Amino acid sequence: MDSSQSRCCSFSSVSRTHPRPSGVTMDGFSISGSKSTQKHTLSQKRKTLPFHFSMGSHLSPWPTHASGQTILQKRKPCSSDDYQRRSGSWQQPLSTAKPRYLEQLENYLRKELLLLDLGTDNSQELRLQPYREIFEFFIEDFKTYKPLLSSIKNAYEVMLAHQREKIRALEPLKAKLVTVNEGCNEKILAMRAEERNELSMLKTEKMHLLKLIDKKNEEKISLQSEPPPHQVTKLRKNLAEEYLHYLTERDARKILIADLNELRYQREDMTLAQSPEVWGEDPVMLTLALKMARQDLTRAQMELNTMKANFGDVVPRRDFEMQEKTNKDLQEQGFGESIPAFLRFEGPVQNKKPTKKDVVSLLKDVWKERLAGDKKEKFPDFFFSFLERRFGPRDAIAWAYTLFENIKLFRSNEVMSQFYAVLMGKRKESVYINQKELLAYLLKEMTNADSQNEGLITMEQFSTILKNTFPLKKGEHIQELMEIGGWHPNSSNADLLNYRSLFMEDEEGHSEPFVQKLWEQYMDEKDEYLQELKQELGMELRDEVTVYKMRVALMNIDPSLDKQTLRAYLSQAFQLLPSELPEEGNEKEHSIATGLKTAMEQLQAADIKRMGPREQEPAN
Repeated sequence: MDSSQSRCCSFSSVSRTHPRPSGVTMDGFSISGSKSTQKHTLSQKRKTLPFHFSMGSHLSPWPTHASGQTILQKRKPCSSDDYQRRSGSWQQPLSTAKPRYLEQLENYLRKELLLLDLGTDNSQELRLQPYREIFEFFIEDFKTYKPLLSSIKNAYEVMLAHQREKIRALEPLKAKLVTVNEGCNEKILAMRAEERNELSMLKTEKMHLLKLIDKKNEEKISLQSEPPPHQVTKLRKNLAEEYLHYLTERDARKILIADLNELRYQREDMTLAQSPEVWGEDPVMLTLALKMARQDLTRAQMELNTMKANFGDVVPRRDFEMQEKTNKDLQEQGFGESIPAFLRFEGPVQNKKPTKKDVVSLLKDVWKERLAGDKKEKFPDFFFSFLERRFGPRDAIAWAYTLFENIKLFRSNEVMSQFYAVLMGKRKESVYINQKELLAYLLKEMTNADSQNEGLITMEQFSTILKNTFPLKKGEHIQELMEIGGWHPNSSNADLLNYRSLFMEDEEGHSEPFVQKLWEQYMDEKDEYLQELKQELGMELRDEVTVYKMRVALMNIDPSLDKQTLRAYLSQAFQLLPSELPEEGNEKEHSIATGLKTAMEQLQAADIKRMGPREQEPAN
């Protein structure tokens, strides 16, 4: 008999009454006295199965039988008898059906699983129970493998029991963890509520402080916008009121003192009348003397009243002189030379309260009219004349004060800060004009390069225009301008640039970063130029410099200066007309001098820049 036949025989001899492994229940818990009950339950379930669900029937080795049959048919027989014997004993159809016993087990498993209530907490344990029962059937029916299968089952059941014990031990820790989690959540919610309350209080306090700051700023602007003459009038009024108050107090004190003296005299008279022996003199003479004294007192009192009536409003000369000096100082501050002509006014002035946009628009109109005119009139005088033409003589002074306060307060605005510097003489208007002309020239060159008139040029064209316009700029300065314009080290020179956007301004006069960088570079280059000039002179700021020394120093640091530009720089530094400057080589160059600090400040205010490299290239 071959191995397959022996295996079939061993399968058919399996008994269905073999007991379960001792010490392990169906759900994996250790038991001692319930073994018979479990065996009875399993036996009862086995009785409910169909008749062919037992091992008494023939067990097919499916699917081993099918695979074995196929292999045997393909093998070459060793002899004809052997072939006949093998083919006679194993000849079966190629398509073998699933064993009846296996189908019954699977149907039973599906049925048991459908009957389970999986909505409870121990649903997984209940789901495992049918599988345990199926495994018990295998152990009971296959007696040959029963020890091995029982040991396997016992090992898994012991491990499951161990895991359940661990889970049961962790249950209190889980409950504690849930409690701690709830406590932490409550603390977090409380902290968030406290933070929200604190944040709400801080926001309320912030709004209160912002309102207070706005109120203080309004009071500050109101006080700054109030003209000095009005303050003088107010001070005079307060001083007069205080003077009258103290004058009344003084008169009342004098009257009170006079009444007290009268009472004292009366008491002395009564004392003398009652005890004449004290004086040792004739009471009649004393009475007569007292009468004469009283007449003198009455006459003096009348004269005093007359003096009060005639000179009651007259102040002491010392007080008068002090007030006169104070008034004079104040008048010099409403009308002194240090005050611009358009602010010299006495009386209340209305604050027009324009917006930033209105102020910027008005200042641009001033510049437009200034550039279109002949520029013979001084800029402060032209500014006030413009206001008179725009708003009339009556409101011109009010607008002058209003615009002046705005450009003085909002120094961060480019248009306002530059206008303020020119208006106060801290910067020549040629600086502003030349800067605007430079921007117009750049825009024109870029427009000429834009052959398609699309508002776009390449980065290579942009770089060429910058280098041609600023031949003396350093390479890093050109690169800064290109990067602000939109160029990057990794970008291509063929990339397009919207050049018109570089020269735009918003409604409040703020320029684009490209224009701002041009202005910063211009100021830095001017500072560097003047620093080189100071080093070339080798003098301290408190020293005096002559025209000759200044001329030589300028030519040394900037050999490319032409005569006309050089005379313009000297004229600005020494505050002389070009016709008043001595010619080169004239002895007067050594006699005309000014403080170096004053000369440098004058050059700083002017449009001064380098005209060529410091060291000229050698001729070929």
